[in-house]
Amino acid sequence: MTPWEAAAIFAAGVGAGGINTIVGSGSLITFPTLLALGYPPVVANVSNNVGLVPGGVAGALGYRAELKGQRDRLVRLGSASFIGAVVGSLLLLRLPEEAFQVIVPVLIAIACVLVVLQPRINRWLNTWRRDADRHGGLLLWLGVLGTGVYGGYFGAAQGVILIALLGIMLNDDLQRLNAAKNVMALLVNAVAAVLFIVLADVDWTAVLMIALGSSLGGFLGARIGRRLPATALRAVIVCIGVAAIVKLVYG
Repeated sequence: MTPWEAAAIFAAGVGAGGINTIVGSGSLITFPTLLALGYPPVVANVSNNVGLVPGGVAGALGYRAELKGQRDRLVRLGSASFIGAVVGSLLLLRLPEEAFQVIVPVLIAIACVLVVLQPRINRWLNTWRRDADRHGGLLLWLGVLGTGVYGGYFGAAQGVILIALLGIMLNDDLQRLNAAKNVMALLVNAVAAVLFIVLADVDWTAVLMIALGSSLGGFLGARIGRRLPATALRAVIVCIGVAAIVKLVYG
């Protein structure tokens, strides 16, 4: 890895860590960056996942005030995230790489659409939250389980999916729900990372650069993320996502 490549991966990690804390979908920056630098798709996905875990820790700690009083909720929904992460990670490792190259462009396209639709999703949340069940019940648990499977397999925009589910199904302040989202996304990434370290090929230099960058990004995202121009941020994410689709489809 050249110094310029290391700098590019670090910068992508900073952006991804901040975006994951604020919105979700930070992998749409780091994953395409690794692809552009020539990493095989599965190695890029695995290394990206492991590297983003420290950023998730930084983001969750940055929202620790909003986590107060959510222990029971996090234990209950965290069990769904854990199971889903194991299933999704094993699917990634057991399915052939050709399947990943077919499936992931579709997942990235869905993630990009979710990023674009986020303002509308937020408006829906404001309407639905008034009458939402306080605990969400089995339906929310199953939704979080499915999101965990998605997150373990690839994960871009799992935070967007989680915040939509939590906002619709739970009657609580959106910032508290975002804090819960950060913890559940971190749990999925951490569980997947453990399995990947044990069972998959990991590029540790890429992991180090992403980890350093995402830690800084997660800290900054929790501190100043709400001041970022959301429209411009979404545009960048979508452009990078489209570039990743082109890279995967046309090589």
